[in-house]
Amino acid sequence: MKCSKQCMYACNKATTVLGMIKRTIRFKDMTVMLSLYKSLVRPHVEYRISASNPHYKKDKELIEKVQRRFTKMVNNMEGKSYEERLYCLKLWTLEE
Repeated sequence: MKCSKQCMYACNKATTVLGMIKRTIRFKDMTVMLSLYKSLVRPHVEYRISASNPHYKKDKELIEKVQRRFTKMVNNMEGKSYEERLYCLKLWTLEE
């Protein structure tokens, strides 16, 4: 499978799980959401990406879009930039 297709597949799977979390979890506290993200969503992305190592900017942006969407779901993160949300959640960009 090509790198772009692997990235798309991983992001679609991670987005599906992220949507399930958004629909089912009412108490979106930072610690709860972070543990759910790290245990359910991030492994889908990291597993596929470590094997393919995306080279294209569009693939990297697609991967980062998943984490960007997650950081917006956490309570008390409104009005902050993406970098500030990552710092508050003690996360790194997926590219790193």
